[in-house]
Amino acid sequence: MTELPDGMEILGVRTPGFGDTTYVVTYDGLGILVDPQRDVDRFLDPFAERDAELRWVVETHLHNDYVSGGVVAAQRTGAELVLPAGAAPEFPNTPAFHRERFGDATLAIEPIHTPGHTPEHMSYLVIVEGEPIAVFSGGSLLVGSAGRPDLLGPERADTLARLQHGSVHRLAELPDDLGLYPTHGEGSFCTVSGAGQTTSTIGAEKRSNPVFSYEDVDAFVKGQLGVLQPYPAYYRYMGPANLAGGTALPEHQLKVLSVPDVESHLDSAAIIDIRSRDAFAAGHIPSSLGIELADDFAVWVGWLVDIDTPLILVLDPDQDIDEARTQLGRIGYDNIVGIVDGVEAWERTGNSLDRHTNIDLSEAIRLLSDGTPLLDVRSPGEYEDQRVDGSFHIYLPDLVDSDPTDTIGDEPVIVACGSGYRANTAASLLQRRGVQPIVLASGGIGDLVQRQSAT
Repeated sequence: MTELPDGMEILGVRTPGFGDTTYVVTYDGLGILVDPQRDVDRFLDPFAERDAELRWVVETHLHNDYVSGGVVAAQRTGAELVLPAGAAPEFPNTPAFHRERFGDATLAIEPIHTPGHTPEHMSYLVIVEGEPIAVFSGGSLLVGSAGRPDLLGPERADTLARLQHGSVHRLAELPDDLGLYPTHGEGSFCTVSGAGQTTSTIGAEKRSNPVFSYEDVDAFVKGQLGVLQPYPAYYRYMGPANLAGGTALPEHQLKVLSVPDVESHLDSAAIIDIRSRDAFAAGHIPSSLGIELADDFAVWVGWLVDIDTPLILVLDPDQDIDEARTQLGRIGYDNIVGIVDGVEAWERTGNSLDRHTNIDLSEAIRLLSDGTPLLDVRSPGEYEDQRVDGSFHIYLPDLVDSDPTDTIGDEPVIVACGSGYRANTAASLLQRRGVQPIVLASGGIGDLVQRQSAT
């Protein structure tokens, strides 16, 4: 990788739940911020710590997986906001055109049009003292993959995939030792297949990235479109939100709700229980959705609950409500009615709680041998790669609108995923349909397959 000049630093700030990285770049007292999310303080603080003036906030594309913080970051700092010219957003910005360099002899940026993930997509070549140092590739060329071309609808996927072929090969013409810094990485639904988490170089990708193994553009398109997995439902709201320009996260204090408060919202709000899977199994408000607070908490809320639905969050007193709220804010889910501290008060007032059983691997093996059916709620790709013989499969998001009894009947069923996280959420959806779930809460399908193979 190209050695960074003295006094230059590239800091990657990861958001694991989205599989994305925002970049903080500093050199000679100047700074560049690449693809910031809406909670901008964690990106702006490093510039202050380094006493660097933020000169440019740059966006590689109109993001589909989160609300951008570009407008907010530029407003707070006075930095120049740069977007691909083809984005044509509803707010003032500096349009970036292909190979139209801006900056000066000390620090400059050269946009490279790399459509495919989106039509307007730009990568940005950063040039220091006249030498190219790094390219920020957004959702174009990734580590071990490329940005998926179908997020704007299947009718445009073929065209965008063909554009992506040209884009990754355009980037391949850059120097082999040039550092490659993609926004999307491991864990992102914006990648075609399993992208790597770390940065890379152009040369390393040319040698090992599967996107360079296809014999022609038709083979590339077939390969890229043939391995796509479902992506979160909330993505359809992010493009319009980013065209309009993101706003700052809400700062008002969330109301602690009484039992009558909750009862008054039962017909309109979604109750999201963010407690541990064991606490949820031990008792939860009927029809609540169990989504543990973890890195990808907001992704699953955004997949399973419409963005216009008011939210009530149930948590334990020691849980970080600010983390939950920030995650939801990153995808524009700001309509939080309030919070509920546990479910004890709900039960004390005479209201009933729903419950289900959590089991471990040994108990799951025993129940399977006794003929209890198994429902696998992992993604289609995971199910295709490895499964328990005789298991049923319904991907977790499909449980929202479908009737699982058409597939599994209404008898008690073991619910499993990769680790227990998604199975916990699936249990709450199954209970709404009158199915009694038995959740494999510690372990997953891979463990079951291994244990069965050993016996």
